[in-house]
Amino acid sequence: MDMIFFDNIDKLGRIVLTSVMVYVLIVLVTKVSGKRSTSQLNNFDWIVTVMIGSLGASTILLKDVPFIEGVSSILVLYLLQFLVTKYASVSPQFSNFILSEPRIVFYQGQFLPDAMRSERLTRQEIECAMRSQGINSFDDVEAVVFESDAKLTIIPKPTDDTHGKENNISQTIKPLM
Repeated sequence: MDMIFFDNIDKLGRIVLTSVMVYVLIVLVTKVSGKRSTSQLNNFDWIVTVMIGSLGASTILLKDVPFIEGVSSILVLYLLQFLVTKYASVSPQFSNFILSEPRIVFYQGQFLPDAMRSERLTRQEIECAMRSQGINSFDDVEAVVFESDAKLTIIPKPTDDTHGKENNISQTIKPLM
């Protein structure tokens, strides 16, 4: 109970210094690794980000984890993320293995209950995505796609002359059907 607010000045100094060094490291490596590290995260990127945060916190707070060991583990994760995403960009099979497929959860005025249940989505979440895009009517929506980054994409109905023709399916959702 005697160490609730303060243990000793040496420990505090180590934590402050290590925090600054880990912060600078993560900012620099994130900058070098590019937009992928801070963009809308898919499951794979999210897991790596959480692991890097955990390693950073461990390096800062645990005196049994020397700075060089913490830095090494963080750099290895960034390197692995780079290699995996680089390989996924050239190998569709590998990309399909590590990333979840987009899925249509609403199509031509109908919620798709099996797809929603499988993705654990509620009607309210889909309606929220529609409202955030300024869509007030289900009739204005061709489809809603639950993307691999867990974002809901709203595809509006076409407004040109081909709207009334059958089999006019958006090119971006045709591969998902």
